[in-house]
Amino acid sequence: MVDSKSVFRRKPVEQIAHEHEGELARTLGLWQLTAIGVGGIIGAGIFALAGAVAHETAGPAVLVSFLIAGVASAAAALSYAEFAGLIPKAGSAYTYGYAVLGEIVGWFIGWDLLLEYTAIVAVVGIGISGYFGFLVQNLGISLPPWMLGAPGTGEGHVVDLFAALLCLLIAFLLNLGIRAAARFETFVVGIKVAVVLLVIVVGFFHINTANYTPFFPFGIGGAITGAATVFFAVFGYDAMSTAAEESRDAQRHMPKAIIYSLIIAMVLYVLATLVLTGMQNYREIDPESGFSSAFASVGLSGLASLIAVGAIVGILTVMFTFMLGVTRVWFSMSRDGLLPSWFAKLHPVRRVPTRVTWIVGAASAVIAGFLPIREAAELTNIGILLAFVVVCAAVIVLRYRQPDLPRTFRTPGMPVVPAVGVLFSIWLITFLDPLTWLRFAVWFVIGLIIYFTYSRRHSALN
Repeated sequence: MVDSKSVFRRKPVEQIAHEHEGELARTLGLWQLTAIGVGGIIGAGIFALAGAVAHETAGPAVLVSFLIAGVASAAAALSYAEFAGLIPKAGSAYTYGYAVLGEIVGWFIGWDLLLEYTAIVAVVGIGISGYFGFLVQNLGISLPPWMLGAPGTGEGHVVDLFAALLCLLIAFLLNLGIRAAARFETFVVGIKVAVVLLVIVVGFFHINTANYTPFFPFGIGGAITGAATVFFAVFGYDAMSTAAEESRDAQRHMPKAIIYSLIIAMVLYVLATLVLTGMQNYREIDPESGFSSAFASVGLSGLASLIAVGAIVGILTVMFTFMLGVTRVWFSMSRDGLLPSWFAKLHPVRRVPTRVTWIVGAASAVIAGFLPIREAAELTNIGILLAFVVVCAAVIVLRYRQPDLPRTFRTPGMPVVPAVGVLFSIWLITFLDPLTWLRFAVWFVIGLIIYFTYSRRHSALN
């Protein structure tokens, strides 16, 4: 018979905050953390999703869609910020759930994020491969179909070698050590933001205000439905928070980095959508390459290749952030005894979990190489939303259970703000495809078996 006390045992917050010091190398400053967050948030959403939602769902009110999604995401971000300042350890939602709601809750959030984050890395790799194919075609370069997966050929799925190699490249960069990897990420994020700003500035001079009328062609409901779609373009700070243990001053820097990264991303998203729907009537926007079609419509088609380069660079940083996230969650679960400690082995010099990084790199490469993007994408979303539910609920529980803990950041509007995060995340979960639920259920059952046959007995708290 299972002892309910054993599965809901909790690691005291005070203990977590001071254990395992010196294991991971603390080298990240505030702006490196912020760059990792911005790198995770700004990706395909600004280059592809905005155009699709404007064309099919919201019209010019896609701007409102992003604002609604941003407010809802901010509710979760503020909850993450409070925990990041309170528990500056690797693991993010897994660690927070373990500390407040018990071991089995932490286990399932961690177990689920292993699949979700790995799948996101693969999906993004496939997406970059598509942009790369578009770019080389524009330049008149012919590559064999097997290098880019030949999507849409209808004769099965050819191996997407380019996407698979990208996954392995990110694993290699992360294994160089967090300092070198973060420098690369900061540099690439700078390029991405510069390209987005260029698009906004150039596009601003070609806005025709008549394109904003009607502003709500699909009604208010269209803007709200669009928010459910673009919500997946405004998270990424959750994966960044897994790097708390590698920050030089996590208790001060992590909350600021989470908030700064979301603010920067939202400002760029709002300005970009304003330019996009102002340059071209929403009916004429290409749902797959919105900005390229918008610039072509005003005689600036030469910028299309530059935007494609920006998309490739921009999405590459998303791969970095989420692979960083999954490896740190896996490392934390192994260090806590819930998975074999072999996975928690660190490189003796670079102080990074090399074993799990290469395993995640290989797993994401296999998914990216052999699954079409739609099937790979269906492995994502639900786990991240469940993590949001757990973190937002946990911050309320801990505030009332231990109100006097030394918090460097306190979520405002308690308990309303985190409750909004819980409700909005649950609402978005109802939009997910039934097949997503089925795959989640299978993964959940596998996790259940592993927990009760291995993890519960080997837990460091046992």
